[in-house]
Amino acid sequence: MIEVFRVIEQVSDTDCTVLLLGESGVGKELVARALHRAGHRASGPFVPVNCAAIPRDLVESEMFGHARGAFTGATQAREGRFQAAHGGTLFLDEIGEMDAGLQCKLLRAIQDRQITPVGEVRAVHADTRIVAASNRDLEKLCADGRFRDDLYYRLNVITLSIPPLRERGDDVLLLARQFVETFNRRHGRHVEGLTAEAEVALAAYDWPGNVRQLENTIERAVILKRDGMIAGVDLPARLRADRPAAGLLGNLRLPASGVDLNEALEECEVRLILQALDRTGGNKAQAATLLQLNRTTLVEKLRKREMLRGAA
Repeated sequence: MIEVFRVIEQVSDTDCTVLLLGESGVGKELVARALHRAGHRASGPFVPVNCAAIPRDLVESEMFGHARGAFTGATQAREGRFQAAHGGTLFLDEIGEMDAGLQCKLLRAIQDRQITPVGEVRAVHADTRIVAASNRDLEKLCADGRFRDDLYYRLNVITLSIPPLRERGDDVLLLARQFVETFNRRHGRHVEGLTAEAEVALAAYDWPGNVRQLENTIERAVILKRDGMIAGVDLPARLRADRPAAGLLGNLRLPASGVDLNEALEECEVRLILQALDRTGGNKAQAATLLQLNRTTLVEKLRKREMLRGAA
Protein backbone atom coordinates (compact mmCIF):
# COMPACT_ATOMS: atom_id res chain seq x y z
CA MET A 1 0.00 0.00 0.00
CA ILE A 2 2.97 2.33 0.55
CA GLU A 3 3.79 1.91 -3.15
CA VAL A 4 0.14 2.68 -4.02
CA PHE A 5 0.28 5.90 -1.98
CA ARG A 6 3.61 6.85 -3.56
CA VAL A 7 2.18 6.55 -7.07
CA ILE A 8 -0.93 8.52 -6.06
CA GLU A 9 1.34 11.35 -4.94
CA GLN A 10 3.39 11.22 -8.14
CA VAL A 11 0.43 11.39 -10.53
CA SER A 12 -1.87 13.65 -8.48
CA ASP A 13 -0.85 16.79 -10.38
CA THR A 14 -1.61 15.26 -13.80
CA ASP A 15 -4.73 14.29 -15.74
CA CYS A 16 -3.32 10.93 -16.85
CA THR A 17 -5.66 7.96 -17.03
CA VAL A 18 -5.22 5.49 -14.17
CA LEU A 19 -6.22 1.81 -14.18
CA LEU A 20 -6.86 0.15 -10.80
CA LEU A 21 -6.70 -3.64 -10.60
CA GLY A 22 -7.57 -5.89 -7.68
CA GLU A 23 -10.04 -8.33 -6.19
CA SER A 24 -13.59 -7.28 -5.49
CA GLY A 25 -13.83 -5.28 -2.28
CA VAL A 26 -10.16 -4.28 -1.94
CA GLY A 27 -11.04 -0.59 -1.99
CA LYS A 28 -10.49 0.45 -5.60
CA GLU A 29 -13.07 3.23 -5.32
CA LEU A 30 -11.38 4.50 -2.16
CA VAL A 31 -8.10 4.72 -4.10
CA ALA A 32 -9.90 6.48 -6.97
CA ARG A 33 -11.32 9.03 -4.53
CA ALA A 34 -7.86 9.52 -3.04
CA LEU A 35 -6.50 10.22 -6.53
CA HIS A 36 -9.29 12.75 -7.07
CA ARG A 37 -8.78 14.52 -3.73
CA ALA A 38 -5.00 14.70 -4.15
CA GLY A 39 -5.10 16.49 -7.50
CA HIS A 40 -6.06 19.89 -8.88
CA ARG A 41 -9.54 18.53 -9.71
CA ALA A 42 -10.39 18.04 -6.02
CA SER A 43 -12.94 20.88 -6.10
CA GLY A 44 -14.71 19.29 -9.09
CA PRO A 45 -17.19 16.38 -9.02
CA PHE A 46 -16.25 12.75 -8.49
CA VAL A 47 -18.70 10.62 -10.48
CA PRO A 48 -18.60 6.83 -9.94
CA VAL A 49 -20.15 4.52 -12.54
CA ASN A 50 -20.56 0.76 -12.17
CA CYS A 51 -20.30 -0.40 -15.77
CA ALA A 52 -21.83 -3.78 -14.91
CA ALA A 53 -24.95 -2.29 -13.33
CA ILE A 54 -26.29 -0.19 -16.23
CA PRO A 55 -28.78 -1.97 -18.56
CA ARG A 56 -27.28 -2.51 -22.00
CA ASP A 57 -29.98 -0.57 -23.83
CA LEU A 58 -29.43 2.48 -21.57
CA VAL A 59 -25.67 2.47 -21.19
CA GLU A 60 -24.88 4.89 -24.07
CA SER A 61 -27.47 7.40 -22.87
CA GLU A 62 -26.25 7.06 -19.28
CA MET A 63 -22.64 7.65 -20.26
CA PHE A 64 -23.01 10.35 -22.92
CA GLY A 65 -26.47 11.81 -22.32
CA HIS A 66 -29.25 12.28 -24.87
CA ALA A 67 -31.20 14.96 -26.68
CA ARG A 68 -34.90 15.51 -26.28
CA GLY A 69 -36.80 13.11 -28.53
CA ALA A 70 -33.72 10.95 -29.17
CA PHE A 71 -35.78 7.85 -28.41
CA THR A 72 -39.16 6.88 -27.05
CA GLY A 73 -39.53 8.30 -23.56
CA ALA A 74 -36.83 10.95 -23.96
CA THR A 75 -39.14 13.86 -23.14
CA GLN A 76 -36.26 16.15 -22.23
CA ALA A 77 -32.54 16.43 -22.77
CA ARG A 78 -30.34 14.82 -20.16
CA GLU A 79 -26.61 15.06 -19.51
CA GLY A 80 -24.61 11.86 -19.17
CA ARG A 81 -21.98 10.84 -16.67
CA PHE A 82 -19.17 12.38 -18.74
CA GLN A 83 -20.83 15.79 -18.59
CA ALA A 84 -21.67 15.35 -14.91
CA ALA A 85 -17.97 14.78 -14.24
CA HIS A 86 -16.88 17.89 -16.21
CA GLY A 87 -13.99 19.50 -14.37
CA GLY A 88 -13.62 16.46 -12.12
CA THR A 89 -13.07 12.70 -12.23
CA LEU A 90 -15.13 9.94 -13.84
CA PHE A 91 -14.58 6.61 -12.10
CA LEU A 92 -15.46 3.66 -14.35
CA ASP A 93 -15.73 0.64 -12.07
CA GLU A 94 -15.81 -2.89 -13.51
CA ILE A 95 -14.66 -1.56 -16.89
CA GLY A 96 -14.18 -5.16 -18.09
CA GLU A 97 -17.96 -5.59 -18.12
CA MET A 98 -18.53 -2.72 -20.57
CA ASP A 99 -20.47 -3.55 -23.72
CA ALA A 100 -18.22 -3.98 -26.77
CA GLY A 101 -20.15 -1.37 -28.77
CA LEU A 102 -19.59 1.27 -26.11
CA GLN A 103 -15.89 0.51 -25.79
CA CYS A 104 -15.21 2.14 -29.18
CA LYS A 105 -17.11 5.31 -28.21
CA LEU A 106 -15.35 5.42 -24.84
CA LEU A 107 -11.99 5.18 -26.59
CA ARG A 108 -12.85 8.16 -28.80
CA ALA A 109 -14.13 10.14 -25.80
CA ILE A 110 -10.86 9.55 -23.92
CA GLN A 111 -8.71 10.39 -26.98
CA ASP A 112 -10.58 13.49 -28.15
CA ARG A 113 -12.02 14.71 -24.83
CA GLN A 114 -15.34 15.00 -26.66
CA ILE A 115 -18.61 13.11 -26.43
CA THR A 116 -21.73 13.11 -28.61
CA PRO A 117 -25.05 12.71 -26.75
CA VAL A 118 -27.55 10.29 -28.28
CA GLY A 119 -29.65 12.14 -30.85
CA GLU A 120 -27.18 15.02 -31.21
CA VAL A 121 -24.94 15.80 -34.18
CA ARG A 122 -22.42 18.10 -32.57
CA ALA A 123 -19.84 16.83 -30.13
CA VAL A 124 -19.53 18.34 -26.67
CA HIS A 125 -16.22 19.01 -24.91
CA ALA A 126 -15.69 16.77 -21.86
CA ASP A 127 -12.99 18.00 -19.49
CA THR A 128 -12.95 14.80 -17.47
CA ARG A 129 -10.21 12.72 -15.92
CA ILE A 130 -10.72 8.96 -16.27
CA VAL A 131 -9.94 6.46 -13.55
CA ALA A 132 -10.99 2.90 -14.42
CA ALA A 133 -11.04 -0.26 -12.33
CA SER A 134 -11.49 -3.98 -12.83
CA ASN A 135 -11.33 -7.18 -10.81
CA ARG A 136 -10.80 -9.15 -14.00
CA ASP A 137 -7.68 -9.87 -16.07
CA LEU A 138 -8.08 -7.31 -18.87
CA GLU A 139 -5.13 -8.71 -20.82
CA LYS A 140 -6.87 -12.08 -20.95
CA LEU A 141 -10.13 -10.41 -22.00
CA CYS A 142 -8.20 -8.74 -24.82
CA ALA A 143 -6.68 -12.06 -25.87
CA ASP A 144 -10.18 -13.59 -25.89
CA GLY A 145 -11.50 -10.75 -28.06
CA ARG A 146 -13.84 -9.47 -25.31
CA PHE A 147 -12.05 -6.19 -24.65
CA ARG A 148 -10.51 -3.82 -27.16
CA ASP A 149 -6.72 -3.78 -27.20
CA ASP A 150 -6.59 -0.10 -28.09
CA LEU A 151 -8.90 0.84 -25.22
CA TYR A 152 -6.84 -1.25 -22.81
CA TYR A 153 -3.65 0.52 -23.88
CA ARG A 154 -5.36 3.90 -23.57
CA LEU A 155 -6.52 3.09 -20.03
CA ASN A 156 -3.25 1.44 -19.02
CA VAL A 157 -1.15 4.61 -18.74
CA ILE A 158 -0.63 4.22 -15.00
CA THR A 159 -1.65 0.91 -13.44
CA LEU A 160 -2.06 0.35 -9.71
CA SER A 161 -2.57 -3.15 -8.34
CA ILE A 162 -4.40 -3.01 -5.01
CA PRO A 163 -3.37 -5.96 -2.81
CA PRO A 164 -6.04 -8.06 -1.07
CA LEU A 165 -6.58 -7.36 2.62
CA ARG A 166 -5.08 -10.71 3.66
CA GLU A 167 -1.70 -9.50 2.33
CA ARG A 168 -1.76 -6.10 4.01
CA GLY A 169 -0.53 -6.94 7.50
CA ASP A 170 -1.58 -4.46 10.17
CA ASP A 171 -4.05 -2.76 7.80
CA VAL A 172 -6.75 -5.13 9.08
CA LEU A 173 -6.62 -3.73 12.60
CA LEU A 174 -5.90 -0.14 11.52
CA LEU A 175 -8.95 -0.19 9.25
CA ALA A 176 -11.10 -1.92 11.87
CA ARG A 177 -10.33 0.77 14.47
CA GLN A 178 -11.05 3.49 11.94
CA PHE A 179 -14.36 1.86 11.00
CA VAL A 180 -15.36 1.76 14.67
CA GLU A 181 -14.95 5.55 14.83
CA THR A 182 -16.74 6.04 11.52
CA PHE A 183 -19.78 3.99 12.45
CA ASN A 184 -19.95 5.45 15.95
CA ARG A 185 -20.49 8.83 14.31
CA ARG A 186 -22.82 7.53 11.63
CA HIS A 187 -25.10 5.53 13.91
CA GLY A 188 -24.83 7.48 17.18
CA ARG A 189 -23.06 4.65 19.01
CA HIS A 190 -20.39 4.84 21.72
CA VAL A 191 -18.24 1.76 21.14
CA GLU A 192 -14.83 2.29 22.76
CA GLY A 193 -12.82 -0.15 20.67
CA LEU A 194 -11.90 -3.81 20.20
CA THR A 195 -10.77 -6.30 22.83
CA ALA A 196 -7.57 -8.30 22.31
CA GLU A 197 -9.70 -11.38 21.61
CA ALA A 198 -11.62 -9.55 18.87
CA GLU A 199 -8.41 -8.22 17.31
CA VAL A 200 -6.93 -11.72 17.25
CA ALA A 201 -10.02 -13.01 15.43
CA LEU A 202 -9.90 -10.13 12.92
CA ALA A 203 -6.18 -10.55 12.27
CA ALA A 204 -6.44 -14.33 11.82
CA TYR A 205 -9.29 -14.22 9.29
CA ASP A 206 -8.53 -14.32 5.53
CA TRP A 207 -11.18 -11.74 4.51
CA PRO A 208 -12.25 -13.15 1.12
CA GLY A 209 -14.49 -10.09 0.70
CA ASN A 210 -11.57 -7.77 1.52
CA VAL A 211 -12.10 -4.23 2.87
CA ARG A 212 -15.81 -4.23 2.01
CA GLN A 213 -16.37 -7.36 4.12
CA LEU A 214 -14.36 -5.93 7.03
CA GLU A 215 -16.30 -2.67 6.85
CA ASN A 216 -19.64 -4.50 6.93
CA THR A 217 -18.48 -6.70 9.81
CA ILE A 218 -17.44 -3.74 11.96
CA GLU A 219 -20.59 -1.76 11.11
CA ARG A 220 -22.74 -4.69 12.24
CA ALA A 221 -20.75 -5.06 15.46
CA VAL A 222 -20.94 -1.34 16.27
CA ILE A 223 -24.69 -1.17 15.65
CA LEU A 224 -25.48 -4.20 17.81
CA LYS A 225 -22.94 -3.48 20.57
CA ARG A 226 -24.00 0.17 21.03
CA ASP A 227 -21.30 0.91 23.65
CA GLY A 228 -18.38 -0.68 25.49
CA MET A 229 -15.75 -2.88 23.82
CA ILE A 230 -16.38 -5.20 20.87
CA ALA A 231 -15.39 -8.70 22.01
CA GLY A 232 -14.89 -11.89 20.03
CA VAL A 233 -18.44 -13.01 20.80
CA ASP A 234 -19.74 -9.84 19.09
CA LEU A 235 -18.20 -10.88 15.76
CA PRO A 236 -19.79 -13.25 13.21
CA ALA A 237 -19.34 -16.96 13.97
CA ARG A 238 -17.32 -17.54 10.78
CA LEU A 239 -14.49 -15.41 12.22
CA ARG A 240 -14.23 -17.77 15.18
CA ALA A 241 -14.86 -21.01 13.28
CA ASP A 242 -11.20 -22.05 13.21
CA ARG A 243 -10.76 -21.68 16.98
CA PRO A 244 -11.55 -25.04 18.65
CA ALA A 245 -13.82 -24.79 21.68
CA ALA A 246 -11.51 -27.05 23.67
CA GLY A 247 -8.55 -24.75 23.04
CA LEU A 248 -5.03 -25.62 21.89
CA LEU A 249 -4.54 -28.27 24.56
CA GLY A 250 -7.84 -30.06 24.07
CA ASN A 251 -6.28 -33.22 22.53
CA LEU A 252 -2.95 -33.14 24.39
CA ARG A 253 -1.97 -36.45 26.02
CA LEU A 254 0.94 -37.16 28.36
CA PRO A 255 3.18 -39.95 26.96
CA ALA A 256 3.52 -43.07 29.08
CA SER A 257 7.26 -42.43 29.37
CA GLY A 258 6.71 -38.89 30.64
CA VAL A 259 8.00 -35.63 29.14
CA ASP A 260 10.50 -32.84 29.79
CA LEU A 261 7.93 -30.13 30.53
CA ASN A 262 10.26 -27.16 30.02
CA GLU A 263 11.48 -28.51 26.69
CA ALA A 264 7.93 -29.29 25.55
CA LEU A 265 6.68 -25.82 26.49
CA GLU A 266 9.59 -24.17 24.68
CA GLU A 267 8.97 -26.26 21.56
CA CYS A 268 5.26 -25.37 21.67
CA GLU A 269 6.09 -21.67 21.99
CA VAL A 270 8.53 -21.75 19.08
CA ARG A 271 6.00 -23.54 16.85
CA LEU A 272 3.24 -21.07 17.65
CA ILE A 273 5.53 -18.07 17.06
CA LEU A 274 6.67 -19.46 13.71
CA GLN A 275 3.06 -20.18 12.69
CA ALA A 276 2.01 -16.65 13.65
CA LEU A 277 4.87 -15.16 11.62
CA ASP A 278 4.04 -17.41 8.68
CA ARG A 279 0.35 -16.49 8.79
CA THR A 280 1.14 -12.76 8.87
CA GLY A 281 3.87 -12.85 6.23
CA GLY A 282 6.54 -12.11 8.82
CA ASN A 283 4.82 -9.04 10.24
CA LYS A 284 5.87 -8.97 13.92
CA ALA A 285 3.19 -6.51 15.04
CA GLN A 286 0.36 -8.60 13.65
CA ALA A 287 1.96 -11.85 14.81
CA ALA A 288 2.15 -10.37 18.33
CA THR A 289 -1.58 -9.60 18.12
CA LEU A 290 -2.33 -13.21 17.15
CA LEU A 291 -0.30 -14.41 20.12
CA GLN A 292 -1.80 -11.76 22.44
CA LEU A 293 1.67 -10.41 23.23
CA ASN A 294 3.18 -6.96 23.17
CA ARG A 295 5.30 -6.48 20.07
CA THR A 296 8.40 -5.84 22.23
CA THR A 297 7.81 -9.13 24.08
CA LEU A 298 7.63 -11.04 20.81
CA VAL A 299 10.80 -9.36 19.52
CA GLU A 300 12.61 -10.35 22.72
CA LYS A 301 11.46 -13.96 22.34
CA LEU A 302 12.64 -13.98 18.73
CA ARG A 303 16.00 -12.52 19.70
CA LYS A 304 16.39 -15.03 22.54
CA ARG A 305 15.82 -17.92 20.15
CA GLU A 306 17.82 -16.34 17.31
CA MET A 307 14.73 -16.33 15.09
CA LEU A 308 14.79 -12.57 14.50
CA ARG A 309 16.65 -12.77 11.19
CA GLY A 310 14.13 -12.79 8.32
CA ALA A 311 11.18 -11.68 10.49
CA ALA A 312 9.87 -8.40 9.02
